[in-house]
Amino acid sequence: MIVLDTSVLSLAYRRSPGPAMDHPAVRALVQLLDDDAPMALPGIVLQELLSGVKSRGAFRKLDDILSGFPLLLATRTTHVLAARLRSRCRARGVTAHTVDCLIGAHAVEADARLLTTDGDFEHIAKHTPVRLYPLVG
Repeated sequence: MIVLDTSVLSLAYRRSPGPAMDHPAVRALVQLLDDDAPMALPGIVLQELLSGVKSRGAFRKLDDILSGFPLLLATRTTHVLAARLRSRCRARGVTAHTVDCLIGAHAVEADARLLTTDGDFEHIAKHTPVRLYPLVG
């Protein structure tokens, strides 16, 4: 299973495709889609992506595209795990944002790798059980 982060999807589904489509994470996403690999989207990622859309039409289009991904919904256990991930990072001097820790907790719970372009996750993964999807540059 692959858990998708906001950073990858925002690159892949930009209004005007350009150099972002050649990003290693976008190429990985396209390959995973072609391979029909199991992927899922945390609810908070869906919210972040849709919150960034300005027009009603673009909102509906993106929502329709994203509806093809199974949604991971946070439970109390997910939030507690996210808090533990953040505490572990803080204890090691690593700044980890609450939302990033929630996304990471979803990946840990799903025993999945996280596909992301967000460099903060590299630091989080060094100190927690979050596993990143390897990108070939």
